Amino acid sequence: MTTSATAPARGQVVLSLAGVNKRFGAVQALSDVHLEVAAGEVVALVGDNGAGKSTLVKVISGVYQPDNGEIFYDGKKVTVSGPSAAQELGVATVFQDLALCDNLDVVANLFLGQERLIGPIIDEAGMEKEAWRLLRSLSAKIPSVRIPIASLSGGQRQTVAIARSLVGAPKVVMLDEPTAALGVAQTAEVLNLIERLRESGLGVILVSHNMADVQAVADRIVVMRLGRNAAEFRVEEATTAQLVAAITGASDNVVAARTARTAHAADAKGASDE
Repeated sequence: MTTSATAPARGQVVLSLAGVNKRFGAVQALSDVHLEVAAGEVVALVGDNGAGKSTLVKVISGVYQPDNGEIFYDGKKVTVSGPSAAQELGVATVFQDLALCDNLDVVANLFLGQERLIGPIIDEAGMEKEAWRLLRSLSAKIPSVRIPIASLSGGQRQTVAIARSLVGAPKVVMLDEPTAALGVAQTAEVLNLIERLRESGLGVILVSHNMADVQAVADRIVVMRLGRNAAEFRVEEATTAQLVAAITGASDNVVAARTARTAHAADAKGASDE
């Protein structure tokens, strides 16, 4: 997958936020939030409803401007004045509603608002060729780029939305609850797409409530609670009980206790089998 002629080295921080705050009237939505994303890394952003995840995504994507704090892209301090400014920087966002037009075909959706022209005429052949290239780079299972979006499954729609985010050769892709409304097979398909984004050297921010999905594809997990950074884990070091405790702010809740008991029983069984 081709992203950019000046693609950053894997592991290089491409996006970072420091001390970001955002208030809506009397509600402090974000307080002193810090976040870093490196090339070739999937960072999962998790937290309960109202934790500030969506607000943070909208700040990064330019929908909201922070009250204060700093945003750095490729090591340079930037001001993200709007969604188009975020796209120009190289930050692409796939929101939960996907924002696809059911009556248009795959090609039209991929290039909607950024159609390619030859003089005054839309370059249909060139866009179709590029559409196939993008979909092949994701190993996508789309039967044709000329069928309406309405004919596609949920997983295929998510694939088209992700492919559309790659049209501008971004360095960071944000995915907001990409598996929320999908079945098991379609979820597996989308998780494979996330793996391919990482393999291509992109930085990926994954917002999800599904801990199994997060633990399957993330490198790091950033937990938010009440608009603040609550915890951060390397995925190989995080247990479900630790994640639940960080998300809820308590380690003695029923779910955490049950998860801990299950993990303890599994450890004991593993020890007895050795």
